[in-house]
Amino acid sequence: MSANGLKIGRYSFGKLELIKFVVYSALTINFFLYIGNDIEIARHTLYEGSTFLERTRAFATTIDLSAWFILLFLLELETYWLSEDSLSRVAWMVIRGIRGLCILFLAHTLYAYGVYLTEIYSAASVEGVSSLCQLVGADKSYAFNLAYSEITAENCVTLSSANQFYFIDPPTFFIVQDATGLMIEKELAWVDMVETIVWIVILLIIEIMIRIQDKNISTGAGLVVLSKLKTLLFIVLWMAALYWLYRGHFMFAWDEFLWIAGFYVIGLNLSEWREEINENNSRDATHSV
Repeated sequence: MSANGLKIGRYSFGKLELIKFVVYSALTINFFLYIGNDIEIARHTLYEGSTFLERTRAFATTIDLSAWFILLFLLELETYWLSEDSLSRVAWMVIRGIRGLCILFLAHTLYAYGVYLTEIYSAASVEGVSSLCQLVGADKSYAFNLAYSEITAENCVTLSSANQFYFIDPPTFFIVQDATGLMIEKELAWVDMVETIVWIVILLIIEIMIRIQDKNISTGAGLVVLSKLKTLLFIVLWMAALYWLYRGHFMFAWDEFLWIAGFYVIGLNLSEWREEINENNSRDATHSV
């Protein structure tokens, strides 16, 4: 391995390619971990009569990450591998159509989080119950800080010592929480919502930067403002990661770091692209003299 990258046989990989390989590989591993997490939670929240939208909401994270993976791949193509004239007009239309479909999936994520916030703010008190042990055999699950446990005679005493409980999933009434758990659930739901909105705005900023650079523009107040706004939004994402660490959700924090790294790579692509534009503009200016 050299200072500038890695060479394997006839193939050489620069530092940027190596960073991409590590980041994208780690994101892929995390993606499958999230699928497993969604499946585990769905065991407690879905039932035989669940509607299609209830099922898609249960797997909102999986759907969301699938869309982000495709979008990241398209951004990688557009900012590093492809030029505007390297594909036909039809091919670019297909790429933009796929991007539009992914954005619809992201809109579904906002919908799912919005519905969930509505549900937990409509949490109904469990009347006549002062101990989880009274719910043994009732096919209920207790949730605390995103950990779901079926209420049984063996664990009902240890799950919570509270004497007031809430159903957080009307109208099915399968999931029970105490007051502390409900407070944490609201915090987590808001962090999810804000984080999703921030990522969508970052995506929009990158799209605008791509459109500007497509016109062979590499400098200007617009790009500076967009860059600074993107930096501020990434700070918000770091705060979300710190909150997840505080709540003990190390996988969520690690995933946030990986996605920030993934979009940092896209930022490097854009920076490299701007350098190429500057070089081409300087060359053209020299030739015109």
